[in-house]
Amino acid sequence: MHDLVIRGGTIVDGSGAEAAEGDVAIDGGTITSVGGKAGSGREEVDARGLVVTPGWVDIHTHYDGQVTWDPHLTPSGWHGVTTAVMGNCGVGFAPARPDRHDWLIGLMEGVEDIPGTALSEGIRWDWETFPEYLDALEKMPRSLDVATQVPHGAVRAYVMGDRGADNEIASADDIAQMAAIVADGVRAGALGFSTSRTRLHRAIDGREVPGTFANATEMMELGRAVKRGGYGVVEIASDLTPKQDEFAWMTALSRETGLPITYALVQNELQPGKWRELLDQTAQARAQGANITAQVGCRPVGMLLGLQSRVHPFVAHPSYMAIADKPLDERVRLMRDPALKARILAETTTITDRFRRRPMEQFDNMFALGDPPNYEPPPEQSIGRLAATAGREPNEYVYELLLQRGGREFLYFPSLNYADRNFDALDTMLRHPNTVLSLSDGGAHCGIICDASAPTFLLTHWVKGRTRGPRLTLEQAVHLQTRRTAEVYGLRDRGLLKAGLKADINVIDFDNMRLDPPVMAYDLPADGRRLLQRGSGYRATIVSGQVTWRDGEATGALPGRLVRGPQAA
Repeated sequence: MHDLVIRGGTIVDGSGAEAAEGDVAIDGGTITSVGGKAGSGREEVDARGLVVTPGWVDIHTHYDGQVTWDPHLTPSGWHGVTTAVMGNCGVGFAPARPDRHDWLIGLMEGVEDIPGTALSEGIRWDWETFPEYLDALEKMPRSLDVATQVPHGAVRAYVMGDRGADNEIASADDIAQMAAIVADGVRAGALGFSTSRTRLHRAIDGREVPGTFANATEMMELGRAVKRGGYGVVEIASDLTPKQDEFAWMTALSRETGLPITYALVQNELQPGKWRELLDQTAQARAQGANITAQVGCRPVGMLLGLQSRVHPFVAHPSYMAIADKPLDERVRLMRDPALKARILAETTTITDRFRRRPMEQFDNMFALGDPPNYEPPPEQSIGRLAATAGREPNEYVYELLLQRGGREFLYFPSLNYADRNFDALDTMLRHPNTVLSLSDGGAHCGIICDASAPTFLLTHWVKGRTRGPRLTLEQAVHLQTRRTAEVYGLRDRGLLKAGLKADINVIDFDNMRLDPPVMAYDLPADGRRLLQRGSGYRATIVSGQVTWRDGEATGALPGRLVRGPQAA
């Protein structure tokens, strides 16, 4: 008799192969048979009329602090994620000298918009070195597997102190000390090393992430340290400017060490065609023997604008700023006063930075999100076009929208991956052989973004609901966030429904799968706020053969563990 049998489902095994009906049998946390008719099980899940897939492997999250207090890593745990990889973009909480805790929190708060008060109250700091951080994570029971990377920013600050935080050039001795830490971290079980090289990433004090301007010598030596530690991915958040210089050291490092290198790829409005150039550069690097892969998203990197959000068109108008700290209900009541409304509308934003002003005044790229939320709205549905059709000024039109639903309405501002006002660029990226699905940013950007729901969005929009372009097949979508993501990070024991592999599985009511509108919650430590987005359709999520979620509710089973290093099939 099997420990668990998933009976009669439509099996989408993660390989991209065509779906087929049958049973999945599990014993001792491992899949023992797929397809056909399995024998009886001590526990059975009736999957007739449902879809059975591997659990999602999300390789780009920022749960580095939350992982120390939340066993479920919500909201990712709600969306079928069974493995979450943290430590991305060069930010994290190890290594950490005792006098650098607040600084590391400020770095994470600035780059990833996670409330510093929540991190200060939630993190217990049972470590200093990176191996000690892994040991602390390993002690906590959880409902999904977690893995992490050694973050460049923390390493640089640990070795160089303020010189590292200020992005001074590292000496040979600095680099040697940093390389030793990286190698030790990989030996202890890190999946690799991450760095940020984009000017968009800044600490709460405005300084760029340590490592943003690190020269090729430093980057090559830290990459070699990953190799000395065993094996791992080098993950990069970069502007790739100039791209020739960045690709030169990336290509050289990967060819020398054999390590995989991944970088974040997005489309931006200032250079809407650069993403194609970067994919061409990636293909050239791979032709030269480098293992370079672009990490891409499945929906725009956007902001949710609203009175509960950190950003909206009037957030820096003086008359609004005077009431900004009042409770939401009181703000709404005051904003409905015609006199205050007139003052706010007559003012202009005090923000001078061009990039930060965009969501305040680019009304042709601002949309009502709706229910169900629409992340691929056509240009004619923009606030600018709707206001013009109604014969009204767009700022007044937005003002009234923000007051709807008691001030809980959200507007959608897709800042990246939407320069063409459609998903055509994303479609090409997702289907490209040199890309991997990523960039959910689970746990991060709590005040303006909630993209941890990306795994569910991939199915509800790209497979079921898309009307403005081609769709993905269910088999393609499942492959993109299971076997494909797992293989890039060397996790060959999961992401595929195959006998002998780890029993991480989702059982999905695909026909009734739905993504809910985002809501603002105040459920982090210290009543910290975060945007959350739930969905429906996950009948069961299984980790290591145990049902951890059933119909959106945690079962109490905590079979998840820390994943140390690559995993063989």
